[in-house]
Amino acid sequence: MAFPMPPHQTAYDRAATIFSPEGDLYQVRYAFEAVKKGWTSLGIKTSEGVILAAEKRLIAPLADMDDVEKIYKVDDHVGVAFAGMGGDGRILIDYARIYAVRHRLLYGEPPTVELLAKIVADLKQAYTQHGGVRPFGVSLIFAGVNSDGSTKVYRTDPGGQYFSFKAIAIGGGEQIANEMFEKNYRDDMSFEEALKLVIKVLYVITRKTVEDKDKALSQLPNLVEISYITVKDRMFTKMSREAVKEVIESIKDELKEL
Repeated sequence: MAFPMPPHQTAYDRAATIFSPEGDLYQVRYAFEAVKKGWTSLGIKTSEGVILAAEKRLIAPLADMDDVEKIYKVDDHVGVAFAGMGGDGRILIDYARIYAVRHRLLYGEPPTVELLAKIVADLKQAYTQHGGVRPFGVSLIFAGVNSDGSTKVYRTDPGGQYFSFKAIAIGGGEQIANEMFEKNYRDDMSFEEALKLVIKVLYVITRKTVEDKDKALSQLPNLVEISYITVKDRMFTKMSREAVKEVIESIKDELKEL
């Protein structure tokens, strides 16, 4: 005797444009699941600047992880990190870069961080209401410093929403990371304190795949990527591996206690 398939599998997940009776778009929900399977990315802001960070995992024994990037420069004053489908993320980041160049040419000034997050979110939303396309299976974190010196961090979701955060994580370790942010973030946090907090979060996430504490600690500089933009110079800067090692060494005892 053949059993009938659940209603949502026979009808409501066939296209991104079909609502279920509960008001869900199943293809959008599935896109969120793709994000949760991605490598973890983080964004945090302070009055002195913003920091973007991401974990990197060894995808193959002979993979050259030096060329694997999770954080990209969008404009001099804005960076972006993503979690989810890498191809989708690359296309959306290139879209944001082109928009930033056009904005400078048209208006003679750089776009705000929110505007870049919004135009990407608008494109994502369009892909949830047209037939023959699928939602983007990626979330992005935009972080930067506006012309007025304000620091901003925005997360864009597969459904087309975008939200402003003081600190946020996306990807496979987002629950652990966001819980640590909620417990440790302060509005008066210095840039150095925020950087150390990011390192601690990435270390805890790395421990999920590397069980041995000493091994996880020694490998951490090779398994993370960190970039920042300060209010002082408003320039996207990627931290070198040596600079990351120095920060890790300064809080080595604290990391061992986590």
